[in-house]
Amino acid sequence: MPGIIDAHSHIGLDVVNEATDPNTSNVFVGDAINPFSVSIYRALAGGVTASHAMHGSANAVGGQCETIKHRFGVTDPDDMKMDGAPRTIKFALGENPMRVHGEGNGIVPRTRMGVEQIFRQGFAKAKDYMAEWDAYNANPSGAKAPPTYDLKMETMADILRGDIIIHCHSYRADEILMLLDVLGDYGVKKICFQHVNEGFKVAPELAEYGAGASVFADWWAYKFEVYYSTAYNATILTRNNVTTSINSDSGELIRHLYHEAAKTQRYGDLTDNEALKLITLNPAIQLGINHRVGSLEVGKEGDVAIFNNHPLSIYAVPQMTIVDGVVRFDINSDPDDMRIDVDPEAKISSFIDFHSGAEEDRCMQDVFEYFNDRK
Repeated sequence: MPGIIDAHSHIGLDVVNEATDPNTSNVFVGDAINPFSVSIYRALAGGVTASHAMHGSANAVGGQCETIKHRFGVTDPDDMKMDGAPRTIKFALGENPMRVHGEGNGIVPRTRMGVEQIFRQGFAKAKDYMAEWDAYNANPSGAKAPPTYDLKMETMADILRGDIIIHCHSYRADEILMLLDVLGDYGVKKICFQHVNEGFKVAPELAEYGAGASVFADWWAYKFEVYYSTAYNATILTRNNVTTSINSDSGELIRHLYHEAAKTQRYGDLTDNEALKLITLNPAIQLGINHRVGSLEVGKEGDVAIFNNHPLSIYAVPQMTIVDGVVRFDINSDPDDMRIDVDPEAKISSFIDFHSGAEEDRCMQDVFEYFNDRK
């Protein structure tokens, strides 16, 4: 089958939240990829050939992300990057930016209303910034000095220009509609909602806007704002013509995305092709790389996963994973020490960790340490 693609991952990254400002669009995870991370090899062992290495969700506007190929064994972080992949950026709605900034630092946003204003203020300032540069470039000799270069505003301006795809951490239907309204007001069309547990409530609106949805197969109720969802979410979105994928947001679950896709046949009766597209072609579309990967076609890059049974079968075990035509995982010939640091007695890293009694999703994996360090 085509190599599996995870549209929401943090593998190969550490400390992914620049939690110091509600808008950190000036930071970029791409230069902090660890090519030696064993989690990349374990992803290959699950047939995953590419993933979206993301900033976390502490900020309303987070940092820029990186689409990576799982070329485990290279020594240069730059060799992990998928050259030419479209730029992406992390946005976040709801409790995470509210808790980090309003409750943690006493600044906007403290409410869902405040989160909206971070987006509106960021785009409004970017429009003014673009106008200043347009005026200067139209008559550089008539101005005293060019406007001050601002990387944060440059990034926000590139979103307005359509050069960056937004991937937005989201759960509640009301907030999803809010962001669609904001983006509509500023003419931004490139948006994929991540998690989107209540996406089934607003599936027609998502389809009409052309927004994507990258969901969990059956995770919810791990914190208050995601108390309500359904295992039929992916199917309802698919049936409403929303480009939908299933992601992991986990260094453990990334190895089991083919199992996650199979759940949509139990919950929604998707066909084999519809279910497999949730982890191959559809995430490729959401990342803007579907002309290169996501399906097995002449002219596309050689990213292939080989199983011993049908990949949607519970009995399927990945046998070989090929990236760019190079075998990066082979269950029969890889040495045992490729599977280092696996302790069968240890607690497997799960979607929820506990820090001083507080629940944390993987998008918030380092923020509580940040707070503890400040006390």
